[in-house]
Amino acid sequence: MTEPRRLEVLRAIVEDYVQSREPVGSRALLDRHNLGVSAATIRNDMASLEEEGLIVAPHTSSGRIPTEKGYRHFVDQIGDIKPLSSAERRAIAALLEGSHDVNDVLENTVRLLAGITRQVALIQVPHYSNATVRHIELVGLGAGQTLVVLIASSGKVDQRVILLPSPVGEDELGRLRTLLLSVLGSKPISQVERLSNGISDLLDPRLVPAATAVTEALGALARNSAVDRIITAGTANLARSNIDFPLSITPVLEALEEQVVLLRLFSELEQDAHGIAVGIGTENQYGPLTEASVVATGYGPGEQAMIGVLGPTRMNYPTSMAAVRAVARYLSRILAG
Repeated sequence: MTEPRRLEVLRAIVEDYVQSREPVGSRALLDRHNLGVSAATIRNDMASLEEEGLIVAPHTSSGRIPTEKGYRHFVDQIGDIKPLSSAERRAIAALLEGSHDVNDVLENTVRLLAGITRQVALIQVPHYSNATVRHIELVGLGAGQTLVVLIASSGKVDQRVILLPSPVGEDELGRLRTLLLSVLGSKPISQVERLSNGISDLLDPRLVPAATAVTEALGALARNSAVDRIITAGTANLARSNIDFPLSITPVLEALEEQVVLLRLFSELEQDAHGIAVGIGTENQYGPLTEASVVATGYGPGEQAMIGVLGPTRMNYPTSMAAVRAVARYLSRILAG
């Protein structure tokens, strides 16, 4: 489709359908948009768009709705991505800059993005292959329980509560923590498990069982930091759009629980000239997501990790693209600082 007027008609149909969820007729286009032509001309343009497979009539004698091909053509024709309002930018900065560690930042980011777009927000937790051990903390909780905390130089905080095999006092926990820091401090996170194996040889035999439990927990935390995973928020937004999924929303909701599926989805997306990747309908290779669309971009060091939103193909693409890009930029700036 090369005729600019037909592109304007397609844009108007997409915008109206996204907002109303109702098929769009020529009279509605004439009333709501300044297209500068007659109703007969609009009908002719709509007929041409239908022949090209860009719009379709869901029912006899009804208006028209965009097809997957129509959405793709609309997205590809978006020139400049509209920036967010100053109020939205201030809200993003206030929320993200108030976070204290990477976990908080990522959790707040997906909640914020879900709120802005009214879609499901997804964020890939970045790898920190060069991160080192900044601090280790052991906190006695009573009844033999101890909180083990591993803090990376990246700011990422991992923790878990373990049950020690024998009682250990606060002074002994302090000595164990000091020893752990002397051995592991400033060492790569990836080496925590290997380096902690010989720590028991440096301790009073009475502390060996407790030290073994603590080092096993630290090893598990270090392994967890290297695992690819996705954090999501706003699933309820998708559930409210169940009418947009002709068959069933259940497979989509189930797919959102599959980390491997979401990671593969992100890995297969290709970013455009704006640095934004948009996968529409069957462009997403995994079956249950062929009725959904995803908008995503890279963030963080080297922009290797992805952040984005997932929703029905009847999505406000310009708004979603702008929000994803803006939030990714704020997030990258905070992580770099």
